[in-house]
Amino acid sequence: MVGYDPRSQATALSPEEAALAGSAAGMVTRALISPLDVLKIRFQLQIERVSSVRPEGKYRGLFQASRCIYSEEGLSAFWKGHVPAQLLSICFGAVQFATFEFLTESVHTSTLYNSQTAGVHFVCGGLAACSATVVCQPLDTLRTRFAAQGETKVYRNLRHAVSTMCRSEGPLTFYRGLCPTLVAVFPYAGMQFFFYNVFKKLLAQPSKEAGNVGGHLRSLACGSGAGMISKTITYPFDLCKKRLQVGGFEAARVQFGQVRTYRGLLDCMVRIAKEEGVRGFFKGLSPSLVKAALSTGFTFFWYEVFLDAMRNLKERRRRSGLEERK
Repeated sequence: MVGYDPRSQATALSPEEAALAGSAAGMVTRALISPLDVLKIRFQLQIERVSSVRPEGKYRGLFQASRCIYSEEGLSAFWKGHVPAQLLSICFGAVQFATFEFLTESVHTSTLYNSQTAGVHFVCGGLAACSATVVCQPLDTLRTRFAAQGETKVYRNLRHAVSTMCRSEGPLTFYRGLCPTLVAVFPYAGMQFFFYNVFKKLLAQPSKEAGNVGGHLRSLACGSGAGMISKTITYPFDLCKKRLQVGGFEAARVQFGQVRTYRGLLDCMVRIAKEEGVRGFFKGLSPSLVKAALSTGFTFFWYEVFLDAMRNLKERRRRSGLEERK
């Protein structure tokens, strides 16, 4: 069960153990969904219409973009920026789940609210994600820069990217797009935990014969549904964040089509609406929804797997300790 559960105090996990499970879940999930993330970022940064019916830009659709990236940049291009992305996932997962477990326990011990209600999970999930975002935003910016660059590469490796960006743009460049990120991440993460809680209560508990496997598959299904709903609602802010993060990086974007420089979140939103229309805010939604379903589903799936493994280990140790006392 995600979040503090007063019914299982004997095997309750510490924030450090929740951080370990969250980082492991983030690491495994990131390796699986990286290609979809690269496709999503390429679509988000394209100014021209993303359409196979009336093609204007370099990328026209999911399969065409995949073929284009593979033929021009090779298979490894789908894992561009994987090192900062993995660091981001591990760090984000650790901070988010540790904070979430801490906040839900605090709600249970300090208030009259039930820590397992959907509303509590919405607030605690949003606050936990905001905490993780502030800590991990520099890694997200680096991940976006690596995924956005084509050939010839502007940044040779992570160290070169950090030194170049600090020297040419200043250290604050790592926090570009933080405002729309925080605006989007609270409701996005909050709704992930909210709908995950709701769906798990709606879906029947698996039979005892199914065991942990049935419960974990239930987590995967609930997480996937929660991810798709949350991503659709908050997607425009994610797109604006990506546009702002590549500001000052225009030279590497010329080969992909038109480039824009935005003065801030409001300017970005106004110009997208004026130049690209409402549909411009949803460029890359298709791969993003696939990614959100897999990413959120696998994150909750692996988190529950690792939590169960640690709880079982603690329970075995507790029982062996009791037997030794006898």
